[in-house]
Amino acid sequence: QCCCILLPRREGERNCGWFAAIPLVVKGGLRTFQPLRCLSASVASEPFLNATSSNYVEEMYYAWLENPKNVHKVQLVFKLKFASGVQIVSSTTQHIISKLVADHLAVHSLIRAYQSTLPLREIIRRLELAYCQHIGVEFMFINDVEQCQWIRQKFETPGIMQFSPEEKRTLLGRMIRSTRFEEFLQRKWSSEKRFGLEGCESLIPALKTIIDKSSQSGVESVIMGMPHRGRLNVLANVIRKELEQIFCQFDSKLEAADEGSGDVKYHLGMYHKRMNRVSDKYITLSLMANPSHLEAVDPVVQGKTKAEQFYCGDIEGKRVMSILLHGDAAFAGQGIVYETFHLSDLPSYTTHGTIHVVVNNQIGFTTDPRMARSSPYPTDVARVVNAPIFHVNADDPEAVMYVCNVAAEWRNTFHKDVVVDLVCYRRNGHNEMDEPMFTQPLMYKQIKKQKGVLQKFVEKLTAEGVVTTQKYEEEVARYDKICEEAYTRSKDEKILHIKHWLDSPWPGFFTLEGQPKNMSCPSTGITEEELKHIGNIAASVPVEDFTIHGGLSRILKGRGNMVSQRVCDWALGEYMAFGSLLKEGIHVRLSGQDVERGTFSHRHHVLHDQNVDKRICIPMNYISPDQAPYTVCNSSLSEYGVLGFELGFAMASPNALVLWEAQFGDFHNTAQCIIDQFISSGQAKWVRQNGIVLLLPHGMEGMGPEHSSARPERFLQMCNDDPEVLPVSFYDFAMRQLHDCNWIVVNCSTPANYFHVLRRQILQPFRKPLIIFTPKSLLRHPEAKSSFDDMLPGTHFKRVIPDDGPAAASPEKVKRVIFCSGKVYYELTRERKNRGLDSEVAVIRIEQLSPFPFDLVRNETDRYPNADLLWCQEEHKNQGYYDYVKPRIRTTINRTRPVGYAGREPAAAPATGNKQTHLMELQRFLDTAFDV
Repeated sequence: QCCCILLPRREGERNCGWFAAIPLVVKGGLRTFQPLRCLSASVASEPFLNATSSNYVEEMYYAWLENPKNVHKVQLVFKLKFASGVQIVSSTTQHIISKLVADHLAVHSLIRAYQSTLPLREIIRRLELAYCQHIGVEFMFINDVEQCQWIRQKFETPGIMQFSPEEKRTLLGRMIRSTRFEEFLQRKWSSEKRFGLEGCESLIPALKTIIDKSSQSGVESVIMGMPHRGRLNVLANVIRKELEQIFCQFDSKLEAADEGSGDVKYHLGMYHKRMNRVSDKYITLSLMANPSHLEAVDPVVQGKTKAEQFYCGDIEGKRVMSILLHGDAAFAGQGIVYETFHLSDLPSYTTHGTIHVVVNNQIGFTTDPRMARSSPYPTDVARVVNAPIFHVNADDPEAVMYVCNVAAEWRNTFHKDVVVDLVCYRRNGHNEMDEPMFTQPLMYKQIKKQKGVLQKFVEKLTAEGVVTTQKYEEEVARYDKICEEAYTRSKDEKILHIKHWLDSPWPGFFTLEGQPKNMSCPSTGITEEELKHIGNIAASVPVEDFTIHGGLSRILKGRGNMVSQRVCDWALGEYMAFGSLLKEGIHVRLSGQDVERGTFSHRHHVLHDQNVDKRICIPMNYISPDQAPYTVCNSSLSEYGVLGFELGFAMASPNALVLWEAQFGDFHNTAQCIIDQFISSGQAKWVRQNGIVLLLPHGMEGMGPEHSSARPERFLQMCNDDPEVLPVSFYDFAMRQLHDCNWIVVNCSTPANYFHVLRRQILQPFRKPLIIFTPKSLLRHPEAKSSFDDMLPGTHFKRVIPDDGPAAASPEKVKRVIFCSGKVYYELTRERKNRGLDSEVAVIRIEQLSPFPFDLVRNETDRYPNADLLWCQEEHKNQGYYDYVKPRIRTTINRTRPVGYAGREPAAAPATGNKQTHLMELQRFLDTAFDV
C-alpha cells in the first residue's frame, strides 16, 4: 500500500509550484513519507511553526508518554530530544529529521487552518473579490517577500476597497470636470485637433489621487511627462492652467509675442505651484513640454527629477517625484521605455521610484494590439525592474482611485517604480478628425453603444444614495458656467506668450521680461595659483592608504611634471575647467559610457584602490572645502535614454555644467531624437534655454567608418544662421551672435581653448547647448599642449586662431590661406614644414564653427590680400564642414575670391576601413592643399 502527498511551496523557497513526495510502503499501519524539497529557509523561519503548531507538538509528546508506539519513529526521535534536550543523533541526520518534522507540521497546520478559520469556499470567494473583479494585479515575479506580502494585504484584506460618501462625492466632482471639459471643447471647436480623453476620463481623478496621496506623504514637487492624448485636460484640471489661456490657443488669429516658432497646444508644458486641498500643503506641478515623438520625454522627466532631488538634498526621493503617462502602443513599442526603466535603480540616475500611468485604449492609431506587440500586456516591459503592475477597468472610477492610492503608497514605501494600467477605450479616432471605422469597424460599433463612464458612475452613486440627481446637475451646471466665462475672457487674448507655458523657470537668472541681465562675458581665465592648485590635485591621491595602479602612478607623475612646467594637455585642461567652476560653486556633472576613466584612458577622474574592492577616490571633490560637488558617472550602455536624462538634469538649474560624452562621436545618432527634437529646437519651440554640453570624439584616425566621424555636417546643417547675410558688426557682436543662435558648435585644437569654452558656457549671461567635437590622437599629441599663459586672467576663448608663424610676419608674400578646424591643423603644419612653405602658406584655425565668426574671418582674409583661399578638412567633401563654411566665407569676402577645397572625395561611409587607403587619402588632400 502506497501513498503520495503534495505539499505547497512555502515563502522563501527557491523552487516553484508543487513538490511531489516519494511514496513509501506502509509498515504496521504507520504511513511514512520522504518529500523531495529544496529549502532555502531554515526550519526556524517556517511560517507554520507558530503558536498554533506548538499545541500539536504538545499533543504528540503526551501521546508518546502514554505509549511510544503511538508516535511515528521520526517524531519519536524529535520528542526524545524535545524532552531531554540531549542531542542523540548526528548533525546530518538531525538536519534531515528537522526537515521531515517541518513538513509534517506544515501539512497538519494547513489542515488545522481549514478547520479553524475559513472554509475553502470562503477563501475562493475572497480571492475572486480581490482578483477577479475590475482590478488585476501582477506581482508574483517580484523576488521580495515583504513587497509581495504588502501587495497581498492591500488587495486581499476584506472590505479594504470601501470609500466614504464624501470621498465618492469628491471623485464624482473630478469626473464631472474631466468629462465636461472634453464636451465643452467638442462643442466649441468640433473641427479642431485636441486629442481628447473621451473613453478614459478617469485619468484625471487618477492623477489627482496620486498627487493627493503623495503630497500627504511629504512630496513637494511632482514632475510629469505625457503624450498628447488628454494633455489639455491634464493642464486644465490637474496642473490648473487658466482655462482662458487654453481656450485662446484655438484662436487662429492669435499672434505670437515671443521669439522662436512656438508649438502646437497639445505639446506645451506648464509649471505651477498651488495649495493641495487634500493635504493642505503647497505642491509644485511641472508638466514637461515634449515633441510628437512618443515616450521621448521619459528620460528628460527623470533627469529633471533627479536634478531637483539633488539640489534640495532629497537623497531618498521623499520630496520630489515623477509621474510618467504612456499610451499602450508606445509603452510596448518604443525602446526608450526600456532604456528609461534601466536607469531606475542606478546610483547616479535613480529618482527613487516613478509612477507610470498607461492610458490603455487598446489600439495604436489604427493598429490592433495583436499587430503591435508580442507580449500579452502592453505593460510587460515593467517586469524587468520588478515593478508591480495594477490593471484596472477605467470605467470603474472607484477601482481606479483605489489602485492609484496603492500605487502612491507603494512608491512612498519602497521607492520603486509602479505601473497603473488604465484599461479603457478611445471613443473617437486617433484625433477628432480621424475615422476609426475604416480599420476597426466592429470595435467602434461596440464603443458607440458604450455608456459613458460619468453616466454609469452617477447612476451608481444615485442608487447608493450618495448623491441626488439635482445635486449632480447643479455641479455640472456650475462647471459649465466656469468654462463659458473662461471662453468669454479668452476672446480678449490677442497675443500668445509662450513663456507663460514655461515648464522649467529659472528664478533670478533673467530679467522679469525673460531677457539676459547683460550682454557681456567676463574673462574666462583664472589665476596662476588656481591653476597650480587644481593641477596638483589632479596629480595626487588625496586619500591616505590608497593603492593605485602602477600605470596610473606614471600618469599622475606626468601631470605633476606638466604643472611644474606650466603647461597642460587635454585632460589637464579639462581638469582646470571643471575644478575652477567647482571652486566657484558651480556643480559639474559628467555622464556617459566609461567617462570616469575615459574611453581613451586619458581622464582618470575616479581612482580605484587596487587592494580594496569598491573603494574609490574622486580627487576633484578635494579642491576646496566649500566647493560644489562633482558628479562623474559611467552610464548604462544607452545614448537615447542617458542623453535625454542629462538634458532634463540641465533644465533644472542654469548654475550647473552638465556634460554628456559619447563613447565615440558617431554613437550620438542613436540619440538623434533628443538632439533634433529637444536640443536643437527646444528654445525655438518652448522658449526654454538649456546649457547642456555634448562631447563627441571625432577625427579620421584610420579606425574605420564607425569610429571616425561625429557627423559635424548634421549639427551644422541644423544651425539657424543665414549663410548669405553678413551680420552687422558692433561692440558686443560675438555675444549677440551667441544669444541669437540655437546652439554653439566648436572644434577646439588646444587644451586652453577647450578650457575657455567650458568656462564660457557658465559665465555667459544665457544658456545655449554646446556641441564640442573632441579629439582622440590629440589627447597625447606632443604639440597639443597649452601654456598656463593662455589660461590666465584676461584671456578668453579664441573663436579663430590666426597663423603666428613666418607667414604672418610677411602677409603680402603669402600665396595661399588655408582655413581648417580641429586635428587636421597639426597634419597641415607638419606637411607645410616638410615642404618648406612656412612663409608662403598661412594656416588659420576656425575653432567656433557656429555661430560663424564672420568678423574674425574677414580680418584674416583682409590680412592676406594676395592669397587664394582654401578650405581643408580630413572628412569627405559631402560631410564635415565644407558645405557650411564655404558660403559663409564667400559672404564674408563679398564673393571677391573663390574658395577652394582640399579633403577627401565624396563618399557614402564616413571613412575607409583600410589603413593603407586611409593614408593614401590623407596624402592626396595634403598634396592638394600645398599645390601652390
